[in-house]
Amino acid sequence: MDGIAAIENGVRLRFANYIRLGRGVYLDQGTYLHACPNGIEIGANTIVMHGAVLHVYNFRDLPHAGIKIGRDSLVGEYSVIRGQGGVTIGDRVYTSPFTQIIAVNHVFDNPDRPFVEQGITAQGIVIEDDVWLGAGAVITDGVCVGKGAVVAAGAVVTKDVPAHTVVAGVPARPVKKIDGENISKSDRIAYYTRGYGN
Repeated sequence: MDGIAAIENGVRLRFANYIRLGRGVYLDQGTYLHACPNGIEIGANTIVMHGAVLHVYNFRDLPHAGIKIGRDSLVGEYSVIRGQGGVTIGDRVYTSPFTQIIAVNHVFDNPDRPFVEQGITAQGIVIEDDVWLGAGAVITDGVCVGKGAVVAAGAVVTKDVPAHTVVAGVPARPVKKIDGENISKSDRIAYYTRGYGN
């Protein structure tokens, strides 16, 4: 650990020697971190909420397996991050409850063989800084979500998301470009964390 971290009761850590927590990290009750080699790294002041699962699950010696989360991020309640192909999450990324970030996929091309005998792919996932993933969003293997993007609740992301773009739907498609046109919108009240905002 790099300084003090807060770990609540009921947190389960497997292969704890492969877990690195930054200063001020908070692991809420019932979280489960399963590291394996290449491990899990969580940046300073990041919060992992109740029931979240971060699972590297590298029993096939996959070369890029691991989970790295930047600073000041939040992993929402009951979210799942599977890091077989490697998951890199930037700074100030918020995942809402029940999001899934799954850096692995089964091969199922041959109808004459069970999918469990056809292997897996593990390309990895990158989520850049300042991204917000809505509740129940699913990010699939091989995807990059660009800086400042927003993924709507329930969206299933199967292709890269450009920076500063809102995507929604199944499969997710761009629905809006974040271009600053609504910054001065007067019909809403915005609340800020100390140190942010106006």
